[in-house]
Amino acid sequence: MKKQNLLFLALVFSLNVTAQTTEVKSTIAVANPNVTSLAIKPESAAKMMRLELIKLDKYKVYDEFDMADVLKTNPEYTQGCYGQNCLIKMGEGLNTSYVMCGSLDLLGNKIAITLKIIDVKNKTIYMSAVREFDNQEIEVQRMIEIVLKEMHGLTVDKNLVDRLSFKNELITSNNIGKVNNSGPRIGVAGLVGSINEFATRPEDQGGLGIQPLVSMIGYQVEGQYVGTENFSALVEGVFNISGLEQGQFIPSFTFMNGFRFGKGSWEFAFGPGFGLKKVSNGFLDSENKFGADSRYFSESDWASYAYDNYRNDPAYNTTGSFVAPTPEQISGNTTYNFGKSFYDKRGTTKLNTSFVFAFGRTFKAGALNIPVNIFYSSQRGGGYTGFNVGFNVIKSKKQINPL
Repeated sequence: MKKQNLLFLALVFSLNVTAQTTEVKSTIAVANPNVTSLAIKPESAAKMMRLELIKLDKYKVYDEFDMADVLKTNPEYTQGCYGQNCLIKMGEGLNTSYVMCGSLDLLGNKIAITLKIIDVKNKTIYMSAVREFDNQEIEVQRMIEIVLKEMHGLTVDKNLVDRLSFKNELITSNNIGKVNNSGPRIGVAGLVGSINEFATRPEDQGGLGIQPLVSMIGYQVEGQYVGTENFSALVEGVFNISGLEQGQFIPSFTFMNGFRFGKGSWEFAFGPGFGLKKVSNGFLDSENKFGADSRYFSESDWASYAYDNYRNDPAYNTTGSFVAPTPEQISGNTTYNFGKSFYDKRGTTKLNTSFVFAFGRTFKAGALNIPVNIFYSSQRGGGYTGFNVGFNVIKSKKQINPL
């Protein structure tokens, strides 16, 4: 029995010694990496590489003090030792199993990290990896961690990888330019609602006395703030003058946000419009109580009309002093009052606002763009509806994210 126990203990001891022998870790040294266009120093990057190697717990990692005596013998080991032959000589001088080196490069808006481990004894590359990251230099050590773990087949935190990975998205990629297109626009618009009434109203009643169909000529300034092959987000400014062919000068400015999409360059845009208008308080004789043709009466028009027609009426001149009746008193219609403003070119100038919706398509011929759009400009009581056509020429391109 004692003999069997002794044999068992000997076997356990032998297995333990064997296990301890297999657990002996290979040694590894880290050479200063090549760093391009980053603020970090090669010595600092090497320290980060050592720290991440230690965390792997797969090697006995030499620190800078273990390497100091050998590095002093050849200045090349501290500056410019990136090639395989130089790294092998360094490893032989250090008597280490492996030497790791690499490069950290800022390329445009991304950081590329390349790491390689040289097998000193076999004089071969033991393993290597390269990865592109987003330009977040403050997170270089975490980037090194990701590359080392992927090299050794270890699990990497997915959230960390997603946060640091270079995302070559279509909308924000650097090879897409910001296009600046500008060009003239010409079109025609029909007037609806209160604008129609104002246009067709006789001039002696404060109207324009024109046909409710006007020409439009202007100039559009356009710029892209997001652009891909099949999608663009635009800022558009349109300066426009209407009614010149009928002796009118009606200026306006429209500021729009647009989206152009698809290979057919279909476009939808919307935004506020600004102009000037003249208004007065009055009413429309829609029931022809005071004449024909739905006459417009401003307050001054009514004062003149009432004086001419009612100053001798005893009901309004009982004491020899005429007091003008209100239009509501005469007509019996409660809508006949001066509580509402109407367009009146004899009135007070005010800011006119509207909201514009446009839909269209841009036809292309080389660098020439020919936009065709239909639109509706909505404002209180009425608006404009019509279409315009023009041309843009691509004048310049600027990168969205300048390098």
